[in-house]
Amino acid sequence: MTQPFMRAYTEQLVRACHKRGAMAIGGMAAAVPNRKDEAANTNAFEKVRADKTREANDGFDGSWVAHPDLVPVCREVFDATLGDRPNQLEKLREDVIPDDRALINVAATTGTITEQGIRNNIEVGIRYIESWLRGNGAVAIHNLMEDAATAEISRSQIWQWMFASAITDRGEIITHQWIEELLDEEFARLERFDGDRFEDSRDIFEEVTLSQDFPSFLTLPAYARYLTEAREKATKEELAAA
Repeated sequence: MTQPFMRAYTEQLVRACHKRGAMAIGGMAAAVPNRKDEAANTNAFEKVRADKTREANDGFDGSWVAHPDLVPVCREVFDATLGDRPNQLEKLREDVIPDDRALINVAATTGTITEQGIRNNIEVGIRYIESWLRGNGAVAIHNLMEDAATAEISRSQIWQWMFASAITDRGEIITHQWIEELLDEEFARLERFDGDRFEDSRDIFEEVTLSQDFPSFLTLPAYARYLTEAREKATKEELAAA
């Protein structure tokens, strides 16, 4: 959230909301506590505290979190900033100058493309879609709460990198063939269980990631698959009843 174009939109959001008398609510802290791992738990709390401190200082009036255990941390930060005030609507952020170019200044983003980053996108994308097919809209993966937006980002980045023949930090050109190889490897590492939907998930992930044209939303082919299955099931039930 501190990358330049992300920072630009959050500051402009507070200005736009408060100018109109609307509450500015911060984003979700995705870190999920792990009650079985004290180190992971401490790390999650630290990340959330830093994230909420940034929001409170920027003028946000509140925020939300991914797990109830994080509510006390969020509340502590905002209570310290707000004091007896119910909000920060008086903080108009007139120091922020709206700038449309800043919102799309991707070139200023730091960081590099890594093989591990690509592998993580593949793993998280497939695992999320698998869970979505079983009716779960939010899933904890690697101590982070993921939703459809995460899967969209994961597959969109890979599609864009392939389309642009992007190069990793180690000089590898990201090609369709290489992504297929990494997908095979990551799929083989997945922990399977009775009733899982990983085969379907992989099919959908490949459809929305490896297609020549960029599908608008990954949920569209997923819903189409669900409707097809529902019709087939209904037909079988009708035939059995007959």
